[in-house]
Amino acid sequence: MQVRIYNTALESGKAAAKYTAEILAKAINKNGAANIILATGTSQFEILNQLIKADVDWNKVTMFHLDEYISLPATHAASFRKYLQERFISKVDLKDAYLINGEKNPEQERNRLNEIILKHPVDVALVGIGENGHLAFNDPPADFKTEEPYIIVELDDACRQQQMNEGWFQSIDEIPAKAISMSVKQIMKSKNIVCSVQGKRKAAAVKNCLGNSVNNLYPASILQTHTNCIIYLDKDAASLLSHP
Repeated sequence: MQVRIYNTALESGKAAAKYTAEILAKAINKNGAANIILATGTSQFEILNQLIKADVDWNKVTMFHLDEYISLPATHAASFRKYLQERFISKVDLKDAYLINGEKNPEQERNRLNEIILKHPVDVALVGIGENGHLAFNDPPADFKTEEPYIIVELDDACRQQQMNEGWFQSIDEIPAKAISMSVKQIMKSKNIVCSVQGKRKAAAVKNCLGNSVNNLYPASILQTHTNCIIYLDKDAASLLSHP
């Protein structure tokens, strides 16, 4: 794992997108195709804004995404399908895009995605770190052992409060209690991981996950064990690290 710190979220996003585009280009050159995992949320705004401008042969790229609420319609402002469709999928010509639909039969959807992603070794995963240290929707204490690519999880109060604070929902009662999430082990199977984190509200989580030993109470701390993971921080997110 490497940590890179930039003055602003824009600078961090540009650097992360440039690196991601290079990974995709190398994979396409080597294998004729590439597979990417995309995250959502405010931490991904800048990297996605920059990535859609990158010189990537997108029609050779297959996209998966990390997580989605159970029972939330795709028309809802907080839907991650809606987020990815508007911010990324509609702006590039992907080979395939496998979105999570948690509306009708979550278990059936989980099984469908598990079969597909096992046939697509992931070249690069874009992730963030939640205020509670979560990785995808793997809230603490996260399951570090399951081999299932996608799992059904319950969202803890801190996770749901973060979604409320970021303005995705009008009330805490509106936030679903469960989600379909990519598992920690599946994320860690990615050949490369690009983790983007910005803002002072994430500083404590960054300190907990990068400044302590690996612990499932700080789920994103597992990234310390990945040899090809780069953490892109702005100075605010890095402000509590011992040696920013």
